Amino acid sequence: MWGGSYYDEDQGHHLAGVSHFSTTPFSETYRCYSAAMLPSRTERPELLYGGKIVLPNSAFMKLSALHIVYPMLFSLTSNAQESPKVTHSGVLEFTAEEGRVYVPQWMMKGLGLQEGSFVKVKNTELSLGTFVKIQPQSVDFLQITDPKAVLEQAFRNFSTLTVGDIITFRYNDTLYDILVLEVKPMTDAQGISIVETDLEVDFAPPLGYVEPEPVYRPKTHGNTAGGGGGVGGGAPSVEGSRASIAQHTVAEEIGFKPFGGSGQKLSGKTDGTGGGEGASTAKGKENDGPVPAALRLPPGKLFFGYPVIPVKGKGEDAEGSDGKKGPTFSGQGQTLKAARKSNAGQSPSTSAPGVSPSGSGSK
Repeated sequence: MWGGSYYDEDQGHHLAGVSHFSTTPFSETYRCYSAAMLPSRTERPELLYGGKIVLPNSAFMKLSALHIVYPMLFSLTSNAQESPKVTHSGVLEFTAEEGRVYVPQWMMKGLGLQEGSFVKVKNTELSLGTFVKIQPQSVDFLQITDPKAVLEQAFRNFSTLTVGDIITFRYNDTLYDILVLEVKPMTDAQGISIVETDLEVDFAPPLGYVEPEPVYRPKTHGNTAGGGGGVGGGAPSVEGSRASIAQHTVAEEIGFKPFGGSGQKLSGKTDGTGGGEGASTAKGKENDGPVPAALRLPPGKLFFGYPVIPVKGKGEDAEGSDGKKGPTFSGQGQTLKAARKSNAGQSPSTSAPGVSPSGSGSK
């Protein structure tokens, strides 16, 4: 570091007040505690569900005197005698008590540490990441509608990603665990920096996910001639799937009978037809015919209606079997002016009694 004293091997004594640059990296051992043990007692999502730690103020003083590369990245190594575990993190702030370091709960679990265990913190340099492959540890992750946007927001609280870590983030009051399977570029540190970089994310199937079984359609009647689509039937034929007008004008299989119920009166009396049920049955028999089905036209065809058949009137019943029609207007008409009609029917030479032909009356 700059300033202080150092040992001069040529002179055999210490020299003071001479500028000297120390290349010794930052490396300290602290007692490790979870972020929930901070004295502030306030819930901080960026610390509880992120990838950054809290160091004491003395660590900041040492780091500021060293020429280190920003952002400040650290490697955390457990104090286990056999197969110590290593992970990486950034730093959130320097407000911890002296001799302590606060880390997220998922990081303590990954390192196999307990509250108050010793952990070695050392500054390091990591390459900017370009690719990461992750695996959700629960099928509940599939319920997220936009996982890309959710991960982009969650990774803002992380500075590094290390292969083998199971990180935890929070979304909609639910905690999700994600295993880091692969990172690129892969180095000896097996970690990358994700600060201000474009990161490609690939998803592995969630833990416990089962691929749904394919559902096959049963063979239908319309596909028998064309090798229809069913189990092992191949693709359905185009001709068999198209329906003509004649096949859909009558729906005999429906068997629909309109107004098939029975009527009831408020007085409790039955009508002259012998009961409501009998009357409805009799009316139902008149309409007991084929019911027209929905008209489905093939592509490229238009429908302008069915042929109109005129209904026979009552006067047409008089037509005989020989084809000749009976007489029309065979009745006798009546009028209110019968007297005037009778006078009109007499001869003009005939006169009423007491009246002379010349028009003068007798005296």
